[in-house]
Amino acid sequence: MDTPDHILIVDDDAGIRELVTQYLQKQGLQASAAADAKQMRAVLATTRIDLVVLDLMLPGTDGLALCRELRGPGAPHLPILMLTARAEEADRILGLEMGADDYLVKPFAARELLARIRAVLRRTRMLPPNLGEAAEPASELAFGDWVLDTTARHLVDERGAVVSLSGAEYRLLRVLLDHPQRVLTRDQLLNLTQGREADVFDRSIDLLISRLRQRLRDEAREARYIKTVRHEGYVFCAAVRRAGTKP
Repeated sequence: MDTPDHILIVDDDAGIRELVTQYLQKQGLQASAAADAKQMRAVLATTRIDLVVLDLMLPGTDGLALCRELRGPGAPHLPILMLTARAEEADRILGLEMGADDYLVKPFAARELLARIRAVLRRTRMLPPNLGEAAEPASELAFGDWVLDTTARHLVDERGAVVSLSGAEYRLLRVLLDHPQRVLTRDQLLNLTQGREADVFDRSIDLLISRLRQRLRDEAREARYIKTVRHEGYVFCAAVRRAGTKP
C-alpha cells in the first residue's frame, strides 16, 4: 500500500494551520504543521515531507528567507507552495524567484489549495512528455555565447563566468531551450513551468522573461535569444545544441 504524501503547513495563524491540516487529512494526505522557522526545521529533521506549504509573512525568519534556505546548496529538492496575503504581483514573482514552485493568495479555498498541491507534486515527479524527448538529456546546453549547466542549474558565459539562476528562471529557460524556434503562449509557459493557467491579470511570465533577458544580456528590441511575438507569446530564436558539439 502506497504511503500518502506528507504535507507540512508552515503558517503563524493557528486557525489556518488547524483547518488546512484537518482538510488535507480528510482528503487522504498526511499533514503536519509548524508556526515558525524553528518548528519547521524540527519537523523536517525528523519527518519525511513531500511538500511544504509556506506562508510568506512569518514572525522572525520570513517565508522568503526560509524558501531560500530550502533551496540552498546541498538541500534536497522539496516542492514549495508559497502562501501570501498580498496580491501584489511583485511579491508573487519574488516568491517564485526564491525557488517556490507555485503560490496561492490568501484568502483561498481549501479545494484550490489541494488542487495546487496535487499539481505541484505531479509536476515535480513527472517530466511533461514534450520535455522528455531525449532518452539521455544533455547536462549542458549551448546557445549563442552561453552554456546552461542543467545539473548545477546555472549559466556560464563565453569567459567562463557563472551566472546564477533562480528556480523560476531556470525552469523558464529550460522550457524555452527545449522548444527553440517555436512560439509559446503565456498559458503554455505557465503550464509547463508552474503547472497552472494564467488569469486575466497574471503578468508573472512577462516579468520572469524580463529578468531572464537581463541574465542573458539580451535587449528586448534587438533580441538575440528571446523574442516577443505580439499578441501570442515568446519564441527562443537561437540555435540550441549539446555543449561540445559543433554549431
